[in-house]
Amino acid sequence: DFSQKLVALREERRQNQTASAIGIGTTQRKVSYWEPGATDPCLEDLKRICQYYQVSADYLIGLTDDPQPYPLPQRKQ
Repeated sequence: DFSQKLVALREERRQNQTASAIGIGTTQRKVSYWEPGATDPCLEDLKRICQYYQVSADYLIGLTDDPQPYPLPQRKQ
């Protein structure tokens, strides 16, 4: 589930919650609520988490086991 994956991603980087929060662009307090599942991130926070850890939202919310983000669509020129 989301909270377990979030902890695993942080631990893979050998970071504490404060360092992770700085990378995501949020507060340590928010991370401390997300990790045990006390609260869920808003969509903007979820987007920043995905960008920081370079994983897809589908992976974080349990829709897939593949952490790879989808490639961005090519812009027409």
